[in-house]
Amino acid sequence: MKLFSTPPRHSVRRPKPVAAALIGSALAGVLALPVLAVSAQAAPARMASLTVAAATPAPTGWLHTSGASILDSNNAPYTIKAASWFGLETTDCVPHGLWGTLTIDEALANIKSMGFNTVRLPFSNECLAATSIKGSVNYWANRAYNLEGKTPLDVMDTVIARAKANGLQIILDRHRPSSADQSPLWYTSAYPESKWIADWKMLAARYKDDPTVIGADLHNEPAGAATWGGAAATDWHAAATRGGNAVLAANPNLLIIIEGIENQGNGTSTWWGGGLADVKNKPVTLATPNRVVYSPHDYPASLFAQKWFSDPSYPNNLPGVWDANWGYIQKQGIAPILLGEFGTALQTTSDKQWMEKIVSYLGTNSMSFAYWAFNPNSGLTGGLVQADWRTPEAAKLAALAPILKNASAPTVTPTATATPTPTASATPTATASPSPAPTSGAPISAVWKLSSSWTGGYVANIEVTGLRAPLGWSVSWPDPNVTRVANSWGTTCTVIPKVSVTCSGSDWATKIAAGQKLSVGLQVDSLKAPVNPVLTLK
Repeated sequence: MKLFSTPPRHSVRRPKPVAAALIGSALAGVLALPVLAVSAQAAPARMASLTVAAATPAPTGWLHTSGASILDSNNAPYTIKAASWFGLETTDCVPHGLWGTLTIDEALANIKSMGFNTVRLPFSNECLAATSIKGSVNYWANRAYNLEGKTPLDVMDTVIARAKANGLQIILDRHRPSSADQSPLWYTSAYPESKWIADWKMLAARYKDDPTVIGADLHNEPAGAATWGGAAATDWHAAATRGGNAVLAANPNLLIIIEGIENQGNGTSTWWGGGLADVKNKPVTLATPNRVVYSPHDYPASLFAQKWFSDPSYPNNLPGVWDANWGYIQKQGIAPILLGEFGTALQTTSDKQWMEKIVSYLGTNSMSFAYWAFNPNSGLTGGLVQADWRTPEAAKLAALAPILKNASAPTVTPTATATPTPTASATPTATASPSPAPTSGAPISAVWKLSSSWTGGYVANIEVTGLRAPLGWSVSWPDPNVTRVANSWGTTCTVIPKVSVTCSGSDWATKIAAGQKLSVGLQVDSLKAPVNPVLTLK
């Protein structure tokens, strides 16, 4: 997901159990002997059916395509119902939310309980190469996974293993080359195509024996200069073909998920990654057949005022827009569609109309999907859980219910621990250096570290070390742009608007022993994050 600067399984119906049918026939024979002959003649056919059913193997987990359908290894139709959990693509290089008391299993169990069967896991090439986790993690809460000192790739391994344990599958999404920002093309000067392909080959080989990983989303949201054909430097169709073949050479069982472009060959523009009109005349053909899934993205007017939102026939015009841009691909049996991102804060009438229409469209056409996002800190859409990272967003799940049918009710109990929920962008910027702490007689020392920032706010973490055992402690710093503290954990904060922020230990961090270290944090509404602020400690 990114902001926009230009307008731009179904289960097969189960047959009546054969054993029940045979018992019924036997009873009929007792009650009416003339029926016995019919039953005796029918029994061999039923027994043959029983033998076939018994011989049907359990699905392996690997998926493939046939025409417009995604199928499991027994050729039964399968609908991917995914939720994105982001963070491994950001400068934190770890899925978000683990800075509080949330654990990996809690997050995945919650996603599963909502009715999803898959997690779309964004990553960046930069994080794949990183030797350490950059963001804050509550290692004690997540001690079962031994994450401390591990690499982001180790974290990916852990999430995949725990997804398997929770009955979920994984789509790996190459969301960005650099963790700082996304790119309209699949390569940059710092991350050339050779690196993009090498990393995909590495991941495909790494998980080739684990059908938990079902798909490779090759590049998130091609946009701008990206074309479907044409000059080699911008030809996403050709690049996706090279990238898909490279992945399948390492693991021929994966689905290759190919997003669209922003500016289509017919002169129309749509969402970044959303345009697949050119597939009709130029589909992607890979060396391994039955592996291509096309994956557009689509959002409501609250993200960008696309021209179709002002059409007098809105929202009834939306299915026509989707048909033209990507829906025809599945409707005409060319290939399956997986709507790779869609989401909304569900606050405006227009957004609610869009949500109702797109859920109906997906359900009517039996299309797979990946909702953006599980995270509550997706600025413009919010998430599937509230700021505590546990409490389900009931209205969103109710809106998604028609395509999440057979879902069990969420059972995760929220706790009092709050976690940050930025309200402007899911993309953290480069972080500032930690602020040194003065030590003039204070009972603590502290390091203030900017975790992420966006236009209108920031998240900061404060690492506090007890120099002696005070009854309480506080940290203050100047912020000439502050308006309020929107959220905090391990601390209670007050502000003097456009002057300063003061945070005191609370809850589990109220007291601190000599030599003990605690990590607390907060989310601040401020036009601009301070850089290396001077701390006042008490």
